[in-house]
Amino acid sequence: MNHLHRDLAPISETGWDAIDDEAKSRLTPYLAARKLVDFAGPHGWAHSATNLGRIATISGPSEGVSAAQRRVLPLVEVRAEFSLSRVELDDADRGATDIDLPELDEAVRQIAIGENVAVFHGYEAAGIRGITESTSHAPIVHAQDMAKYPNTVAQAVDTLRQSGIEGPYGLAICPKTYTRIVETTEHGGYLLFDHLHRILGGPLVWAPGVDGGVVVSLRGGDFVLDSGQDLSIGYLDHDADVVRLYLEESFSFRVVEPDAAVALLSEG
Repeated sequence: MNHLHRDLAPISETGWDAIDDEAKSRLTPYLAARKLVDFAGPHGWAHSATNLGRIATISGPSEGVSAAQRRVLPLVEVRAEFSLSRVELDDADRGATDIDLPELDEAVRQIAIGENVAVFHGYEAAGIRGITESTSHAPIVHAQDMAKYPNTVAQAVDTLRQSGIEGPYGLAICPKTYTRIVETTEHGGYLLFDHLHRILGGPLVWAPGVDGGVVVSLRGGDFVLDSGQDLSIGYLDHDADVVRLYLEESFSFRVVEPDAAVALLSEG
């Protein structure tokens, strides 16, 4: 048994398979940050901090002795709780393939957005500085007219190239702008989505939790999401009607190269 206490839950192997499969299928589209930054780990639940490779000078323990303390970034543990109907879980054991797990779906959405926000915009309480907080470049403001959006993205890519940051490049986009991009056809019938992909050389990523957009280099080594325990489901308690579970992960995030990203803000 581990800290997730799954063995204590009144859930069969079939039930756990259904829960895990549902969570995985829902998480994949929501985890935008992982499509654009380096993922280190998972290193396990006991992994508590990211080594920053730096020291801070402190007073020595005795006369004639100097001292320095290693600097680390502690991992943060995040959790989203949810309940599942025991009737639905029993139906899964009977072979039902259409079981309804709405609270699990909402917990997946919440925790994935939390990870995206921490990576792209920071999480002050956890000591995490996000990409848009750390970038050395001024944000680029784009007009509401989507016909002008390729110029904005091209300007961001040019800014990165002039800073010596190689591509390919990726673009994390808020859901509203992503939808507008997908729906837009340029003059001559050319899809805006395809045009942007050619400018970037990399993916356009639907990114819930992102404000505006962020163009990042995908060359590697610039942004690191350090995972202790990857997203996992654990058991809280149960009664005659429901089983209470939670979705949990531990992670830190750091920007290694502030020159490797440009934020895009919507005009107005």
